[in-house]
Amino acid sequence: MMTTGSNAAVLTVPDGIDLTGPWPRTGCDLIDDYAGKVLSGKVLTSAVTKWCVRYHLRRVMEPGVTIDHAKINRAREIIERYFPFKLFDWELYLLALVHCFKDGDVLFRDFLIVMGTGNGKNGFISGLTWYFTTPDHGVKEYNVDVIANSEEQAMMSPDEIRGVLEENKNRLNRQFKWTKTSIDNVKTGSYIRFNTSNARTRAGKRSACLVFDEIFMFENYDVIREYQASFGKRPMSRIFKITSQGNVRDGVLDTELKTAHEVLLGNGDDLRSCPLIYGVEAEEEVLDPAMWVKANPSYDYLPSLQTAIQTDFAEMRYKSEVEETFYTKRMNWPRMSRELTVASHEELTAASREIELDLTGRDCVAGIDYALLSDMTSAGLLFRSGSERYWIQHSWICRESADWDRIRAPLLDWEDRGDLTIVDGPQIDPMLVVDWLAEQMQVYNVRALALDTARFALLREPLESIGLEYDRKDGNITLVRPLQIVSVSPVIESWFRTGSIRWGEIPLMRWAANNTKRVRMKAEGASGNYKYDKIEGRSRKTDPFMALVHAAVLDEELAEMDMSWINDLPAVVG
Repeated sequence: MMTTGSNAAVLTVPDGIDLTGPWPRTGCDLIDDYAGKVLSGKVLTSAVTKWCVRYHLRRVMEPGVTIDHAKINRAREIIERYFPFKLFDWELYLLALVHCFKDGDVLFRDFLIVMGTGNGKNGFISGLTWYFTTPDHGVKEYNVDVIANSEEQAMMSPDEIRGVLEENKNRLNRQFKWTKTSIDNVKTGSYIRFNTSNARTRAGKRSACLVFDEIFMFENYDVIREYQASFGKRPMSRIFKITSQGNVRDGVLDTELKTAHEVLLGNGDDLRSCPLIYGVEAEEEVLDPAMWVKANPSYDYLPSLQTAIQTDFAEMRYKSEVEETFYTKRMNWPRMSRELTVASHEELTAASREIELDLTGRDCVAGIDYALLSDMTSAGLLFRSGSERYWIQHSWICRESADWDRIRAPLLDWEDRGDLTIVDGPQIDPMLVVDWLAEQMQVYNVRALALDTARFALLREPLESIGLEYDRKDGNITLVRPLQIVSVSPVIESWFRTGSIRWGEIPLMRWAANNTKRVRMKAEGASGNYKYDKIEGRSRKTDPFMALVHAAVLDEELAEMDMSWINDLPAVVG
């Protein structure tokens, strides 16, 4: 099942899964030694790690599976000869699993490796992918593409390999040629190249091995799909997804963990997946140094990692940002400070419940967030029934937005769902928003509107044409001031905590809420209050959530509307 930390998905073992019984021996020492340590408890791991190992053993013991011991030994020999480290037991275990075969192909094609940051997973991948390009691996034109969200991250493994080549130039310069952008093995015709998520770098790939680095940063599968489209044409093709946990929710990592859950249950053998997942099992374990090895399998071998984790642990008492990173990336227990998050993963899941109440003809208030003509705009309707709130929204985004290429969300999918309109042209016409509101007013009783002041001048006349007017005394339009947002922030927090707000299965709304943070006010007289801000300024839009915030400013008016039916009751004659 999927459970959660304070705001993110964590894999757990379902009841009824037996992790205590005897386990088989495969005949490969590197597999059997590490599996024995994990399953016997000699190495302290989580139940999820044990579950992964159980699954690996079951697959390796299938009829027809072979293990190439010679290649495993040769790979270990040349990696440890040239790279400045000895492989740890978990790395040797993976190295052996990489060399398991069935029906003329690899047994495991898709590796998901999740562990705390600093454990050497990039170094392991550097040595492994370099070996793949050599004649010892035995496949010509075995091209390796390393993909990450940033150039700095994508360059980590190629830079490490280049360092090895420079260090051993006299022995390797006849077999390898290298530049800043590519490492080529002239004997096998294979390359290793780094790539970012920039669309212009993806065309024409003929990859035999794909490495997706820190997939917690991938908000959707667009990049992965494009690379996989030309993948797998060489023998023994493999994919590695390596990552720590992170705070991007409903993205690739959450999906991969859900898929891993199905695989471990035995429902996805045809996927040829090999998940290996490390992490603590409870928030309390984060505070217990004896438990840190559960998320950090290299902890006992790396004094530098021990020092780094111990230092972070000491610092997090004083720095909230260190605390968040320590829980999430060091211990794989995703957490964002409650002061920063708009809502937890559980709360956003609750908000995504279906709206079962028929809202036709009901009173409501509208909210609009319309900051930039050339960016994104959102509008919505907020309803109240007793303690429950319901939100219906629509958003627009300009295809020529300067941020279009930065956004990793599945915008086209959301347009197909009807939650979003992609506007061709340089800007979003104000009439698109007003026409949408006019359509809603044919179905619902829109009593008032709240919006930011940024583009009110453009909207004022069209809004008046549909009966929404601004007048300080008698108008039904409220121009939202910053202090009103500060005042309504605890109200919205209460909605999430009590599960009283719902908008249906709208991924766009979860995305926008996850993109928003609460920021403590520092101004005199505002201490202890919060405003809203973007977690990241350009690629993670908040407009759909901020439209809800603006509508929430009118919540007291909603309360009056919700009770107005009492006045319509007939008088009771005594």
